[in-house]
Amino acid sequence: MTKLNLLVAYGGQSTEHDVSIASARNIVAALDETKYTVTTCFISRQGRWFLQDGGAVTLNTENEALPVLGGKAFIAQVNNQKIDVDVLFPVLHGKNGEDGSVQGLAQLLGVPFVGPSILSAAVTMDKDMTKRLLERAGIPVVPWKTWIVTDTEPTYEAISAELGTDVFVKPASAGSSVGVSHVTSNKSWSDVLQVAAKNSEMVLIEKTIRGREIEVAVLGNHEVSISQPGEIIANDDFYSYDAKYSEQSTSQAVIPAELSDEVVSRLKRYALDAYYAVEGAGMSRVDFFVTNDNEVFLNEINSIPGFTDISMYPKLFMQQGIAYSELLDKLITLAQEVRYN
Repeated sequence: MTKLNLLVAYGGQSTEHDVSIASARNIVAALDETKYTVTTCFISRQGRWFLQDGGAVTLNTENEALPVLGGKAFIAQVNNQKIDVDVLFPVLHGKNGEDGSVQGLAQLLGVPFVGPSILSAAVTMDKDMTKRLLERAGIPVVPWKTWIVTDTEPTYEAISAELGTDVFVKPASAGSSVGVSHVTSNKSWSDVLQVAAKNSEMVLIEKTIRGREIEVAVLGNHEVSISQPGEIIANDDFYSYDAKYSEQSTSQAVIPAELSDEVVSRLKRYALDAYYAVEGAGMSRVDFFVTNDNEVFLNEINSIPGFTDISMYPKLFMQQGIAYSELLDKLITLAQEVRYN
């Protein structure tokens, strides 16, 4: 059997740089060596691409990779070796990784890639645009306002009049809860806005929904599989970056979540409708809030979910009987299918 030349790219310029590296280590360790010839590529925080020795997930910056546009390959700067690529696996999050940028590069290279299309990546990276599309599709979303950081800052009083005094402030184009703040008074309001503004040119201000945090995994292109819902118990004010990744975190994942059949059915329907609304491809993790009276609000869609030790996406499909390595095989196969765009 001819092996597939797989390029795994990780690191990147976003605030989720370290999360990407952790995910890549797990992915490379789980790939079937009989099916793939794996080349690894570290992307520095400055955006430069560096080939690594022996398919290892390391951070060496000695051998820069230069793309051969239209040639389905990279050239290693050190020895001019040509690295042929059959499939690109971008294990990347946020800016210049999950926003359509790398997907566009792959298209210019002429290489299939794992995960969302250019359009879907760009749309789902923009939380404001995602909400607009989901609302149009009849999917309930958390009420919100936006602030473009070049405009005059909104006052807490004006926001409170529309969304209530209990709100979350977050970057519109970032993930892993980076730059997110929970606000219940006008104390340090301007500082909170600026924290979010450091990570995005648009800031999202959302009404706080008191409820359970439920996540659903989606796999597929035209035809999709949807996991049973899982629940995140943050054991904190909210599921912050530290609650997700700190060694001191006490957060828990409950899979499957204890929900009524009717709520589960609704979550799966909304996840499917949302996936099609943003023209999802490959994979997504769809995050919800479920209130005590079983109201459901779609929080956000992650088109390249994490693959770290604590990441829900692979755990949700493992509960369905799909092993980690099998899930990777499916994603790589999906990358080679004809897409919508």
